[in-house]
Amino acid sequence: MQEKKYSIKDWADNDKPREKLRSKGANSLSDAELLAILIRDGDTKKNAIELGQELLRMVDEDLVKLGKLTIKDYMTIRGIGEAKAVMIAATMELGRRREGASFLAKPIVKNSKDVATFCRSLLRDMRQEAFLVLFLGQSNKVYRHEVVSIGGITSTVVDIRIIMKKALEENAVSLIVCHNHPSGSLKPSKADESMTIKIKEAAAFFDIKLLDHLIVSEEGYYSFADEGKI
Repeated sequence: MQEKKYSIKDWADNDKPREKLRSKGANSLSDAELLAILIRDGDTKKNAIELGQELLRMVDEDLVKLGKLTIKDYMTIRGIGEAKAVMIAATMELGRRREGASFLAKPIVKNSKDVATFCRSLLRDMRQEAFLVLFLGQSNKVYRHEVVSIGGITSTVVDIRIIMKKALEENAVSLIVCHNHPSGSLKPSKADESMTIKIKEAAAFFDIKLLDHLIVSEEGYYSFADEGKI
C-alpha cells in the first residue's frame, strides 16, 4: 500500500502556495492556500492547506466569522499551536486596520457613512460592546481615535471624565463617539440615548462639540446626528 504524502514540500512547485503566490500573485490563491502560508507546516496527519480548510469549515467558509475567533478558538484545531494562532490573529487585525486606513487618510470627515465604515472596520469582530472615540480638530480632521471602554455582550460602561480628559489632551475641537452592538441590532437603548446627552453636555462645558454618536453592527449603522437626536 502506497504511503500518502501529506507534506506540501513533496508537491510540484506550481502547486505550492508560496511559489504560486510569487509566480501568479496573491489573488490566485484560495482562502485555504493563503491560510496555509500563515500556518506554514502541518502535522503528521494533515498538511498546512488541509489545516486551513478545516479552519474555514469551522466558520462555514465565512472570513468575517474567521476574524471574530480568538487565539484559543484557532488552537482547538489539532496542528494549530499558539505560534500559528497568533500569526493568524495578527493577520486578521492587519486586515481590519487596512480597511480603515483609507478613512484616516482623508483630511476631513464629511458624512456619517464614512465614519461608520471606519468604526465598523475596527469594531465589527469584537464579541463585546466597545466604545470608540474620534478626536477632531479644525475642519473636522481626525487627530486620533481610541477605544476607551470594552464591556460585556450587551453593554459597556463609559467614564465620561476619561473622554473629556483625552479630548483636552488632544486639543480636540469636536468629538465623534461610536459603539458596537454584537447582537446586530441598531436600535439605540435608553442608556445609549442618556449617554449621548451626558457626553454632549460635558463636551459643551469645554467648548467641544459632539458631532455624532454612531451605533454599528454587521447590519449597518445608526447615526444620532442623521436622526436629528444630537
